[in-house]
Amino acid sequence: MPDDRSGARATLDTPFGPFTVVVDADGVVLAGGWTTAPDDEVLPLIHPRLRPAELVERPELGAVTAAVTAFHDGDPGPAATLPVRQYGGEFLQEVWARMREIPAGTSLSYSELATRAGRPLAPRGAGQACNRNAIGLFVPCHRVRRGDGSLGGFRWGLSVKEGLLAAEAAQAAARATAEEATTEGSVTEA
Repeated sequence: MPDDRSGARATLDTPFGPFTVVVDADGVVLAGGWTTAPDDEVLPLIHPRLRPAELVERPELGAVTAAVTAFHDGDPGPAATLPVRQYGGEFLQEVWARMREIPAGTSLSYSELATRAGRPLAPRGAGQACNRNAIGLFVPCHRVRRGDGSLGGFRWGLSVKEGLLAAEAAQAAARATAEEATTEGSVTEA
């Protein structure tokens, strides 16, 4: 049965184009993606059982908007911790949960993701979980690649996936360099 309460959505400008995010009445993220056609490309991703009866367009969604902004400014942490909800069986739920654990600046193959989800012989199932993922950014399927290292697919376009991975790798390298400098700077003479 669909959610008979109102949900909300907001569209934010990002370096990869407009990003629309949809939340339920409790502020739980239901869908999100980079598109200029959210009615056609984001809303249909929400399973009918989870889809709010009506959506209110808002300029911002509090912590959700802050997480989207932080993500695009180089801090993926908040997006990884906000509550999300998708409709799917046990394996899909497990794969989506494991995707949220992939550190920014790294990636896994479909086989590695399937193994982490407890089904090492199901890399195609892991790929299907990526394909069915309605919550781009919050469930970072862009961090999953083919076994040969190539990008594979991405609902929002390979140029967005490539840009996200490159930005995250650069941000991770900058954080590592800053941590290294801090560690070296904290060494004192005895």
